[in-house]
Amino acid sequence: MKSIFGMFITVVSVMVLITLAACGGGSDASGSTDGGSGDISAKIGVVTFKSGSGAAYGEAITNGLEMAQKEINEQGDVNIDLVIEDSAGEPDQALSAAQKLINSENVTGIIGPTLSTEMEVVGPVADQNMVPIMGTSNTAEGIPQIGDYVFRDSIPETLAIPASVEKAVDKYDAKKVAIMYGNDDVFTKAGYDSMKKAAEDLDLDVLTTQTFQQGQSDYKAQLTKIKQLDPDVILASALYNEGAVIMKQARSLGIDAPFVGGNGFNSPEVIDIAGDAADGLIVATPWFTGKDDQKVQDFVKAYKDKYGKEPDQFAAQAYDGLYIMADALKRAGEADRDKLRDALVETKDLEGVLGNISLDDEGDVVMDPVVLTIKDGKFQEME
Repeated sequence: MKSIFGMFITVVSVMVLITLAACGGGSDASGSTDGGSGDISAKIGVVTFKSGSGAAYGEAITNGLEMAQKEINEQGDVNIDLVIEDSAGEPDQALSAAQKLINSENVTGIIGPTLSTEMEVVGPVADQNMVPIMGTSNTAEGIPQIGDYVFRDSIPETLAIPASVEKAVDKYDAKKVAIMYGNDDVFTKAGYDSMKKAAEDLDLDVLTTQTFQQGQSDYKAQLTKIKQLDPDVILASALYNEGAVIMKQARSLGIDAPFVGGNGFNSPEVIDIAGDAADGLIVATPWFTGKDDQKVQDFVKAYKDKYGKEPDQFAAQAYDGLYIMADALKRAGEADRDKLRDALVETKDLEGVLGNISLDDEGDVVMDPVVLTIKDGKFQEME
């Protein structure tokens, strides 16, 4: 059932669109513009984490989107105008950004926001206004189920974490685990839920569960308790900045148990911050720069040439996310919100840098993860 707030947003949207039509605005309600040559032209809004503690996520996402935009526009079938707004990782700011994109910019669709916590606020508003929204980094359970206009191409924690935990258990013959997670964020709590279930399914003994908050800098109290219990493996659900510091402090305390990280650890920033302490980290991801695939290697080279570093998972998912939007726009035949939504539902076997991409009936991505570990200061496929 729509909330009263959501109904208010819908009414405001209609009033704004009526006003624009009365003033003879150059863009219609779906955000389409006259390409002048028969091309499909559309505004795609972006809400991303560009400033603050998780700015590396937003930087990678923006880079991936801008690379895809350039390539798509050069191909000529679809012309995309990106309108990028910063959320700073804050749900309220993400909502304001989305409202601006929906009501003032009249975008055809939205990519983002970055965090699942943000999407839980923004997704319902986009759905109520019938604007297709594509999460390229949201991994909490239930994101596509927010509404008919909500999609994602990022593998949920419910698929990624069990794969990485099982790999760690097999490699280290683990029987006992400790769990750490941020208890003030939807994303990290969702990772914890998946870790707890994976441990139960594998009949592991959970010795302790320690919690922390975003922005925390000292984890010695939690890690000291974990050290005393001597687990075989530590499962941690955190964003890259907290996760890297946790691993660094764990090693300084003499804890040598391997870490299995949630999706937030899938960033080169983990290695930059944690240094040698990141070695041995195990994660599951749809993206691996070392994959023997020409499309992947072409993307890696182009990204590295442009930005001076290899693309991470967030760049790759954003890159493919815009290609998914462009493919759907092409099949829709015009920059219309409802037609774009209907075309997105039909996305099947699109060859991206992540692999073969399809979306299921609920708008969730269908793809298998690969398990990676950090060795010698870089992510490598785990044997």
